Amino acid sequence: MTTTEPMPSEQTVYGEFDFRAYANDPDRISDFSVFNDDVTSLIHTVEDNADAIFTWGYGKGERANLDKLYEKAKTSQWNGQTDLDWSIDVDPYAVLAPANPDEVAYFAENPDSPLHKLTEDEWADLGVESMNWSLSQFMHGEQGALLCTAKIVETVPWIDAKYYAATQVVDEARHVEVFAQYLDQKLDGIKYPVNTHLGTLLDDILRDNRWDMTYLGMQIMVEGLALAAFSFMHQTTEEPLLKKLLRYVMSDEARHVAFGVLSLQEVYQELTVAELRDRQEFAFEAALRMRDRFMRQEVWERMGVDVKEMVEFTLAMPDDLRLFQRLLFSKIVPNCKKLGLLDAGDGWLRDRFTDIGVIQFEDWVDTGEEYADLDEVAKDREMAGG
Repeated sequence: MTTTEPMPSEQTVYGEFDFRAYANDPDRISDFSVFNDDVTSLIHTVEDNADAIFTWGYGKGERANLDKLYEKAKTSQWNGQTDLDWSIDVDPYAVLAPANPDEVAYFAENPDSPLHKLTEDEWADLGVESMNWSLSQFMHGEQGALLCTAKIVETVPWIDAKYYAATQVVDEARHVEVFAQYLDQKLDGIKYPVNTHLGTLLDDILRDNRWDMTYLGMQIMVEGLALAAFSFMHQTTEEPLLKKLLRYVMSDEARHVAFGVLSLQEVYQELTVAELRDRQEFAFEAALRMRDRFMRQEVWERMGVDVKEMVEFTLAMPDDLRLFQRLLFSKIVPNCKKLGLLDAGDGWLRDRFTDIGVIQFEDWVDTGEEYADLDEVAKDREMAGG
């Protein structure tokens, strides 16, 4: 569970705790809308409590699935400077994906909406701000993955996992590089610091001294949601540079999530019910943090829109308009099921994912099986003769 804002006990003096109300409490979500008290600081320090572990067992391939992933990673590297065409001109207003007309109507036409009085130009500006915010958060999340994967190299006791994690460190550096370059050169700079929901989660993952929690927090939760978000943006944008950039990043991310699934399957088979419950609670709190960050609190502040009112109105959105919010969990839920976390113990995590309306994804394909299908980089390079 995250350390900054502990989740209340399931039992309170008032009876059984209402997790659905907790998940959808606008005060809890809005309290985190101030993303950074010191926006001028370039350095953020997190205490890392984990031990660095050497292993003197060098038997490559003892964990065949991880060895296969490592070999795939070595042949799927790409160069952000030579494999992407940075000469492409980008109009920030043309990058935007076509909006769902029903969702736009919900925010624009309802007189109770905080966005009801926005002009056409302000709606266009909102789209550009939202795109800059989204890509900025992707970039910050990729730096979190860079640090977490470096920590996995240090802390995982298996040589096959150390080998693969080292390739992911390179991947994450490349992802930070290309998102930063796209924002700097094509979208008028990096305007948004890390969202507090995301930053809090990254800090908690890095502070935990258990190596499997680094896997769970980063490889399953953060990377799983990122893979779904990248896929959604890749399908909806027509801007050629961003579309290719996202496709390349997705091919890496699929391997990263598979790395978590393949590694934790072995570990979680040996844990007690109490230890698994700890992981279930961590996964649920991480899911809330990841969902809450997509409510774009910093964008509303910049646009002069009341953050709490916007959070409340977003939470009240009809279920049939929540396509994007739900699809964000299309990778997380089946991967948690593959790990046995959904139904461990009394099925606590299944109940919590039901509370936040994402349990319907449990039978979607898990990333441990689909990463090869998403490895488009190797296919593209083969077709190009590179």
